[in-house]
Amino acid sequence: MPTRVNRQTVDLSSYPDLTVVYLGMRVNRLYGLRTLMGYGPQIGRSAKDQPAGLIHSESLMWSLFPMHVGIRQYWQDLPSLLAWARSEPHRLWWRNFLRDSGGTGFWHETYLLRGGMEAVYDDIPHHRGFAAFAPLHPARGAMFGSAARVGRPEDNTAPVLTENDLYARGSEQ
Repeated sequence: MPTRVNRQTVDLSSYPDLTVVYLGMRVNRLYGLRTLMGYGPQIGRSAKDQPAGLIHSESLMWSLFPMHVGIRQYWQDLPSLLAWARSEPHRLWWRNFLRDSGGTGFWHETYLLRGGMEAVYDDIPHHRGFAAFAPLHPARGAMFGSAARVGRPEDNTAPVLTENDLYARGSEQ
């Protein structure tokens, strides 16, 4: 017997600056499981702490082998998301990852209701999301920070690591 579909939609008029971000971590090497298991619970707890501007967070799983998990988050606006990304503990996680991926890869894609999208893919061996169809470029210069990539340089805040710090040889900062 067919079942009737309960079709619904949403009214996003109360969220004019809604910002959605997908975050993914993929295990690239066996020891990456340890890295993932170390960061995963911490990241989950950080969302449960309801940082300012976070509306909702959901865990996702793309695959078991290779292990590839993630989070979809809904933020009040881009400045809230950027402020959280520059605060502890996220700032420390990101800085440490950029120095040593620990056998994992990380990516994120950001979508703004008022327009604009951006993404970054760090040590992701298989093209996914935008990278599956759009030309890839090094995340350098104007493409280094997420606010500039999304076309909102006015919302740019000091990065976790500057481009010079990240790419300088022997940087210990």
